[in-house]
Amino acid sequence: MSTNPHKGASFYADAAHYRSREGLSTRPVASSDEIQLHIDPGIDFDDEITGLRGQVRKLKNVAEDIGTEVKLQRDFLEQVQMTMLKAQAGVKNNLRRLNKSIIRNGANHVVHVIVFALVCFFMVYFWSKLSRK
Repeated sequence: MSTNPHKGASFYADAAHYRSREGLSTRPVASSDEIQLHIDPGIDFDDEITGLRGQVRKLKNVAEDIGTEVKLQRDFLEQVQMTMLKAQAGVKNNLRRLNKSIIRNGANHVVHVIVFALVCFFMVYFWSKLSRK
């Protein structure tokens, strides 16, 4: 069973010793669950509100600038992506053409090698026949 250290005592009793900034202070009252708030009349809340409105306006402008920058970056990335897709398609087409060319000309190279080997073989054969005589 837990015990409440503030039972029977005012929870806000110690708050009377501290003042918040801007002239607000708390005072203990008879009931332990209530506090009394005193507003110092020397503070001009209109100036504070005007200052806050100015800060909110600045934050709004910054947020709009960030939104504009995000749109520009997104458009740039889309352009880069389109360029990459076009380059990829071009490379794929060139590889297909190169493979066709290799297959078509590769067979001719094999034929040339075979013909060269046969010519060399017959030259060696005839040379050996002529050299025996």
